[in-house]
Amino acid sequence: MMYARLMNILRAPVLTEKSSIVADSNNCIVFKVLPDATKYEIKQAVETIFKVKVASVRTLNVLGKKRRSAHGMGVRSDWKKAYVTLAEGEKLNFGSMAADKESN
Repeated sequence: MMYARLMNILRAPVLTEKSSIVADSNNCIVFKVLPDATKYEIKQAVETIFKVKVASVRTLNVLGKKRRSAHGMGVRSDWKKAYVTLAEGEKLNFGSMAADKESN
């Protein structure tokens, strides 16, 4: 698999109240990913970038909301979300990563 593709698959972590609850209870991290990414590619990307072992990946497509503005109706972009469950004993904490960046 091409290394450049793996680096572009993960767009951003989804840091919401629901994702933090899932992370605490199921050892699961939520990412915004490329719409054409497969579960295998997402697993490879997380294992390569964060050096952790992935147990499973669940994906879902989020449809963009319809919005009204002064210029008429519009639609936000569709996007794909991935729930990545880490293997037993593995841990990944974005809060500590952000604290490390701020201290440098």
